[in-house]
Amino acid sequence: MKRKLLSIAAACAMATSAQAQISDGVVKIGVLNDMSGLYADISGPSSLWAARAAVEDYIKATGSKLKIEVIGADHQNKPDVGSNIARKWFDTDQVDAIVDVPTSSVALAINQIAKEKGKIHLNTGAASADLTGKACTLNTVHWLYDTWMLANGTGKAVVQTGGDSWFFLTADYAFGHALERDTEAVVTKNGGKVLGRVRHPLSTQDFSSFLLQAQASKAKIVGLANAGGDTINSIKQAAEFGITNGGQNLAGLLVFLTDIHSLGLQTAQGLILTETFYWDLNEQTRAWSKRFAAANNGKHPSMVNAGVYAVIMHYLKAIEAGKTDDGTKVTAKMKELPTDDPLFGKGVIRQDGRKLHNAYLFEVKKPSESKYPWDYYKLRATIPADQAFRPLNDGDCPLIKK
Repeated sequence: MKRKLLSIAAACAMATSAQAQISDGVVKIGVLNDMSGLYADISGPSSLWAARAAVEDYIKATGSKLKIEVIGADHQNKPDVGSNIARKWFDTDQVDAIVDVPTSSVALAINQIAKEKGKIHLNTGAASADLTGKACTLNTVHWLYDTWMLANGTGKAVVQTGGDSWFFLTADYAFGHALERDTEAVVTKNGGKVLGRVRHPLSTQDFSSFLLQAQASKAKIVGLANAGGDTINSIKQAAEFGITNGGQNLAGLLVFLTDIHSLGLQTAQGLILTETFYWDLNEQTRAWSKRFAAANNGKHPSMVNAGVYAVIMHYLKAIEAGKTDDGTKVTAKMKELPTDDPLFGKGVIRQDGRKLHNAYLFEVKKPSESKYPWDYYKLRATIPADQAFRPLNDGDCPLIKK
């Protein structure tokens, strides 16, 4: 009897020890993004829904006993606001992971705070390839897309089909600078030339002076190194200025499905763009997107929404496999485990934190080609995962020994 009691006590101690590996008994995930500004349609409240759906689906699929909480906040696209929220979340509110974080200047700030605090930054919203390059850390996973991928998808395709002279219209912050830099490298490598550039403030309403400079350059391609509301406004105003009617073409270097919806096919038709997710790719993406649309007033998911869902599913899998929510250890476990989810399929996370999966070169359909709501893209090419992203040794990530 005494031996049996000892056995029960030991089992209880082991259970308590395993539970103690989860700090405060709860896995707490913070969705930090633009909830009300120019990127709200790309991520915003619908990313919060995607995060909660991932938790619900993970528990349902695995029978997990983890206690998981999801909270959200608006960083207003300001690094100081985002940094203050992150520090409060990590120091006071016991948040274990911060997810999404569009706006590269904010993401780069969170990247360093997560490293400092030993937490984890699961980025799906920001584009700067520096997150897995010179700014890479042991605590960041960059899941979705980046400026190198966009440049080598859209930029390369445009140059190879005759768009060999460029003028850049660039958002004047970290993301825009990185996208312009990476695209210019692709343009020149493939025999093109850059005739000029102009940089505009974030959330610009009037693009007239910038578009006049692009028009005067006589460049074949006006490269839009911006995103969200800025891309929508620049495309609309370019049409008003007659830029495309005058023989120049626009290259949207970061364009989302929700942008096309806002623009309408009449304005957006013919745009070439690169994404890593489209709701109408296959039966699995369609099924999840139908559920998403039902919960989000008919809106279909952007690739950022899909990325939030997928990265959280893999994050929770890594926590249970490693029996800890320690940020540095979970990041290592995420890299160790292969990824496999219904939205991005099978893949891996490299040592620099870069998640590898296919990318897709799309062309926006003409209105006559669209057969049902949100039927906006036709697939021009699939870019395999091993070609879609920057080679491991080319990013100057300090974690990688050459």
